[in-house]
Amino acid sequence: MKIGIPKEIKNNENRVALPPSGVYELVQDGHEVFVETGAGLGSTFSDDAYQVVGAAIVSVEEAWAVDMVMKVKEPLPAEYPYLHEGLILFTYFHVAANKALAEALLRAKVTAIGYENVQLDDGTLPLLSPMSEIAGRMSVQIGAQFLEKIYGGKGILLSGVPGVRQGRVTIIGGGVAGENAAKVAIGLGAQVTILDVSIPRLQALDRQFAGQVQTLYSNRLNIETALKTTDLAIGAVLLPGQKAPCLVTTDMVRSMPDKSVIVDIAIDQGGIFETVDKVTTHDDPTYEREDVIHYAVANMPGAVPQTATIALSIATLPFARELAQNPEKALRSNHALAKGVITYDGQFTLKEAAHDLTLSYVDFTELI
Repeated sequence: MKIGIPKEIKNNENRVALPPSGVYELVQDGHEVFVETGAGLGSTFSDDAYQVVGAAIVSVEEAWAVDMVMKVKEPLPAEYPYLHEGLILFTYFHVAANKALAEALLRAKVTAIGYENVQLDDGTLPLLSPMSEIAGRMSVQIGAQFLEKIYGGKGILLSGVPGVRQGRVTIIGGGVAGENAAKVAIGLGAQVTILDVSIPRLQALDRQFAGQVQTLYSNRLNIETALKTTDLAIGAVLLPGQKAPCLVTTDMVRSMPDKSVIVDIAIDQGGIFETVDKVTTHDDPTYEREDVIHYAVANMPGAVPQTATIALSIATLPFARELAQNPEKALRSNHALAKGVITYDGQFTLKEAAHDLTLSYVDFTELI
């Protein structure tokens, strides 16, 4: 199979789909790998490093003119012309909040497989988890920075000092991202509250953190009450394949202390805060609504590309190797991969997002 790795063009997206070690595995499997020149530089991987392991260094057009493209982020409109019939595109899509992308994939009859939708039988999301871990940990790091007065915040140190209160962190969503946000917040010495709708999940978090966090059932009143005294609010809710629910109203944000900070990890799927009404970039990451600082960057792990690229590739490479060996067999026999299929032969196959996008849905098993 011919496999392409284009350079990411999203704002400050420095990750690359595979490091040279991953390309080496594909080459050893007998595949041809075409890496766009400069694709790995943001993650400190030179063109020479890819050539040494057997990749061809090519133009952007050549990187897309292949059987399967591996990326990190969803294609942007400038990349839509490269989509072509028969292409397997393996990347993050977060399509539930992006109808234009869904329509572009359908027009081109691309087989689109979303990392974020690949799901094991136990419900875990093996290709999303590494980036959720990173985004969760980064969210507290970033929030702590923007709480500093020089960045517009209220001037709170999350750890506090003896005689001065700790900062208060409220995490809405107790999944992988929320759990990892809590780890860092606790490590910094903050007071941490986690809200989730799953009692078993809250019980597991309570056991894991051994009383270091307050766990609350996630309902409107508990969210509103927690936000009234919080310094940093983190949105970490994920509904696989679906648009994120709006859980925090403008009135709730208005009730937060002035110059508090919101970090919405769920912005890829539309965000859970009503006041998060636009996606930001690493170049211009924040804006204010209701006197609260909002951080809504959709590719947070792109700021730590060495860590993120390697972590992502460890997860994606086994699936990529299976796809490259025999795509149809892989999609028939690997149920986790089949759940990741978003479009196939001009049909929309992601049931969870069909309603959000007002698109007709066809069960993938009827097409393969």
